[in-house]
Amino acid sequence: MGNSKQKLYLGAHMSIAGGVFNAFGHGEEFGCDTIQIFVKSSNQWKAKPLTDEEVQKFKEEQKRTGIKPVVAHDSYLINLGSPDPALLEKSRKSFLMEMERCERLGISYLVTHPGSHMGIGEKEGINKIAESIIWLLERTDGFAVKIVLETTAGQGTNLGYKFEQIAALIEKSRKPEKLMVCFDTCHAFAAGYDISTLESYEKTFEEFRRIIGLKKLAVLHLNDSKKGLGSKVDRHEHIGQGMIGKGAFKLIMQDSRFKTIPKILETPKGNDGRMDDVNLSLLRRFARSKKKK
Repeated sequence: MGNSKQKLYLGAHMSIAGGVFNAFGHGEEFGCDTIQIFVKSSNQWKAKPLTDEEVQKFKEEQKRTGIKPVVAHDSYLINLGSPDPALLEKSRKSFLMEMERCERLGISYLVTHPGSHMGIGEKEGINKIAESIIWLLERTDGFAVKIVLETTAGQGTNLGYKFEQIAALIEKSRKPEKLMVCFDTCHAFAAGYDISTLESYEKTFEEFRRIIGLKKLAVLHLNDSKKGLGSKVDRHEHIGQGMIGKGAFKLIMQDSRFKTIPKILETPKGNDGRMDDVNLSLLRRFARSKKKK
């Protein structure tokens, strides 16, 4: 169950079927220290408002299990960079609703793939996403929840696959203190950032430090990659069974810089989520194995 003296801030994305509060029971089953959830159905634009009872049960379950922090991930329907005015408005309003739900539940981080330019070009796409972020922050003044921009694989017209693009969005937001970053291992690797060896791992995170800043790193998504370095294909694989390999995950789990950063698994769950058990157990073993000098 992962009962350990040292909290590893390790967990996985958990289902909210039947209510957001149910995610804690699932996380507890697999010994999670932290979890990631959707705050509404991920494949629908709208959602019924959260009731006071749901919010109370969520907070009670969090207290009972001790699972924290909880990280939220936005709906995949949302595109804050859409050149289509109707879709852009829908995306902004939906994301605003998710921010409001996070605020009610006491969730500090809402992770999002920055957006896709859909053919208008990367520069225009970045500007469009920045405008959306400004729009959102203007309407959530005083909120504790922060927008967490996730590194992407660069598949299709997806933006956020270069550290420079993430840094530009933070700078253009007018409120950089309200933005944080999620480093996804699969996405970064597919985008061309090698972390498979000690040398390349150090080089990648030095680049991250120089361009974005390690203080901006709020969440780590731990996923191996089905496809190769620089493939720009977003396909998650079980830890150590993909093109990245076990070494990178051992380095992350033993990196003192990331000791208190939530590390979230987003790998295929298999039957009854049992692959979460396999992957989490492996990562715990990496954390507790002695570092090689």
